[in-house]
Amino acid sequence: MSQAIPSNPAKSPVNGPNYGKDAFAGFLVFLIALPLCLGISKACDCPPIAGVLTAIIGSILCAFISNSELTIKGPAAGMIAIVLGAVTAFKGVGADDTQAYRMMLAVGVVAGIVQIVLGLLKAGSLGEFFPTAAVHGLLAAIGFIIISKQVHVLLGVHDPAFLKKGAFALFAEIPRSIGRLNPRFAIIGVIGLIICFGKPFIKINWVKKVPAQLIVLIVALALASYWGLSKESEYSMGGATYKQGPKPYLVSVPTDFRQAFATPNFDAIQHHGIFWQWVLMFAMIGTLESLLSAKAVDLIDPLKRKTNLNRDVLAVGIANTVTAAVGGLPMISEIVRSRANIDNGARSRVGGVVHGLCLLAFAALLPALINQIPLAALAAMLVFTGFRLASPMEFVHMAHIGKEQLLVFVTTIVAVLMTDLLIGIAIGVVMEMCVHVFLGASFGSLFGSSADVEHHPNGISVITVRNAAMFSNWIPLRKKIVQYGYEMKNKVVVDLSQSSLVDHTVMDKLMALKNDFTNEGLELEIRGLDDHQPVSAHPLATRRLMPSDGQG
Repeated sequence: MSQAIPSNPAKSPVNGPNYGKDAFAGFLVFLIALPLCLGISKACDCPPIAGVLTAIIGSILCAFISNSELTIKGPAAGMIAIVLGAVTAFKGVGADDTQAYRMMLAVGVVAGIVQIVLGLLKAGSLGEFFPTAAVHGLLAAIGFIIISKQVHVLLGVHDPAFLKKGAFALFAEIPRSIGRLNPRFAIIGVIGLIICFGKPFIKINWVKKVPAQLIVLIVALALASYWGLSKESEYSMGGATYKQGPKPYLVSVPTDFRQAFATPNFDAIQHHGIFWQWVLMFAMIGTLESLLSAKAVDLIDPLKRKTNLNRDVLAVGIANTVTAAVGGLPMISEIVRSRANIDNGARSRVGGVVHGLCLLAFAALLPALINQIPLAALAAMLVFTGFRLASPMEFVHMAHIGKEQLLVFVTTIVAVLMTDLLIGIAIGVVMEMCVHVFLGASFGSLFGSSADVEHHPNGISVITVRNAAMFSNWIPLRKKIVQYGYEMKNKVVVDLSQSSLVDHTVMDKLMALKNDFTNEGLELEIRGLDDHQPVSAHPLATRRLMPSDGQG
């Protein structure tokens, strides 16, 4: 099982927490989180306030359970396709909008309990199983799904039928949506998109410090006020007449915060196939994304602290159960807000808590202002987020690592878009296995790899890996490396000279683990790759053992 890597902040030259600075960082993250929480909720076909509830509860509750100091918990773009899929599925069996939302909450409660069990069983190592290319393919596919749905909202086109269509059909509908766009809302959406994409190119220091989401929000509110978009009316432009008004073009949250809460409808369990399918999806994808994000935040923590992944899964499970019980969306460790928290100087969990308290105060005291926000502005932020997940550079990066990684990456994307996330990631995993067999790995080594350990009297443990070293047998190998390195304080040598194949995922994770060892004053040496032929020039490319002279 996953072993927590202890932290050693004393070795870092960076100063410890400054609670005033932490609190200010939390306030800045709140400015980013508010529009994203509202936008993610709408993209999930749920009440906008649901995402805000998630961020409030997640950031405050998890601060007291998880040992992660800098990770911000909340709703994330990566979960949109899953939540929307559950809501749409329940509508497909006759539930109305409110019932489908409440049935999704029931799914969230049970999925949260599943995550609690996973945390208690110390299943944090689950995040280590999936091949890197398939995970990136899953995230890219989610990006495409977000873009396909939100680009229509950005143009001021609101058609509930769109939510029932797949990504390919929605991309095909874009020309028709352009032809019937609502000019004022489309202008707000396009301006928001320009701001999101253009801000990184502005080198003025004070502008760089202002979150793009905040700029989009200010511009959108200013234009909405100038055009009087909160009033039910019609306007003419270009010889055509268009409608404007609060619905369905503006955000709508309860003016009384006490009305923001909703209860789960456990009648959803009657629809056994649908219910348990989405429980599995919520728990599996949510846990995987949260683990990956938590590990990514650890890499950029200035104090080099390490999250106890088992404890973090437990924290997310408890928070998800509570959140779904009162009307919120599923939460994960969210990388964009966490990165903003660190970039703005946070060094402790105070930043996350303050971000949650600011969201609570804003939603409770200023709902009228929230209701002035055009949905097109939120859609622009989400389209930008989707683009970052499915960036063309992701394809270039995968091709650089190796053609076989690009194949797995693209296969996962297409499979997710044509089926669903669960089937799609499974197809990506199977494709990775097929690639390994093609490259020379035996079927027997797909889930089992012999790793012999030799202890030397000078405090060195040599782990000799036989057969293939692949994503599917990485977890037991990692357990041995962590055990002999962190528990016995030995120098660990991983000898791959007898491995027929070392895949990209293992290469990537070994290098990351080596950096962790170095940060803790330990030593991990990787040897035995001299006779392996990499499939590309990338330093972490998959490598095959080439026959030595005289072996054919």
